[in-house]
Amino acid sequence: MIIVDYGLGNLQSIANMLARVGVSAEVSRDPAKIAAADRIILPGVGAWDAGLRQIDDRGLREVLDRHAKIEKKPTLGICLGMQLLFDSSEEGERAGLGWIPGTVVKFPGDLGVKVPHMGWNDVVPKREDPLFTRRNDEVLFSEMEEGFSYYFVHSFHATCAEEHVLGSAFHGRPFPAIVRHENIYGAQFHPEKSHKHGMRLLKNFAEVA
Repeated sequence: MIIVDYGLGNLQSIANMLARVGVSAEVSRDPAKIAAADRIILPGVGAWDAGLRQIDDRGLREVLDRHAKIEKKPTLGICLGMQLLFDSSEEGERAGLGWIPGTVVKFPGDLGVKVPHMGWNDVVPKREDPLFTRRNDEVLFSEMEEGFSYYFVHSFHATCAEEHVLGSAFHGRPFPAIVRHENIYGAQFHPEKSHKHGMRLLKNFAEVA
């Protein structure tokens, strides 16, 4: 597994959390290593245009597209990395990766909640998925009927078709917290900061076929 280094994100924190659950991962910006990886994590902290500029300036868009869209290998975007999976954002002008149909919008100021959305929040699963299962295929919904708790830090969130939403959270209004389109997953929260639930999600991603 490769954690893609495009200059933004909690790279080592993700690698450390994966190591804690017995998963070997390397942080790399080398296109050859990314191309050879069985799966990748696209992290990210910061702004839309800055993230895409770093990806483009480092010549990574083509190899990322090939990994996710042509070879259809497992891919996980985290926080900004999830947002970059979509077509466009109110935050910037650059074209997103476009791997999941949808756009990214800002939480409006009239919801009666603080923006950015920062802290722990429950994520309610919408349907069963390997990201929510144990190795023995025991579905986690049974023990998490009221939702998983994860750590969020963001001012923008995705909007997309319900068919792509694996789990939603609420901050003034519902928003997609976990998404999936075929082999491509996105998590708006930070699993590397989310203790046991984050550890479980990262381990499950490492085992997704």
